[in-house]
Amino acid sequence: MLKHRGFPGRLPGTDFQFVIRRENRKKGATPITRRERFKDRRPADKRADAGFLSALIAQFGDEPFPRGNLDAGRLSWLIGREVLAVGEFDPADYDQLLQVDMAAAEAGFPELFVQDAPPAFDWDDADAWDEDDDGDDGR
Repeated sequence: MLKHRGFPGRLPGTDFQFVIRRENRKKGATPITRRERFKDRRPADKRADAGFLSALIAQFGDEPFPRGNLDAGRLSWLIGREVLAVGEFDPADYDQLLQVDMAAAEAGFPELFVQDAPPAFDWDDADAWDEDDDGDDGR
């Protein structure tokens, strides 16, 4: 499983996880399943979606990227809309290539694309980034 170095581990100030620390060797990757986003979702959940998409755009732009250690639960809220599979989709493959659909991202999260506005998320904040490069979670 590829670890995306420099990708934020979670939404700053919350417990909304963006990456996993290690692969599940017994059961394999957690499948990505498209989740319906209803209008009555909590504001915190909507902000987590926007933060995750913002981090994907900051890290990869519109270039294809492997799923790697990105959290399946977070991807499930965006898959099939703002994040698309490249090639045939295998929902339980750590090597699955994904790509941000910038047009769909701008339509779904216009606040991330406002010109001359302060950034919606400060990804320069050192506390937001996952610095665990050796895979050791301290146990």
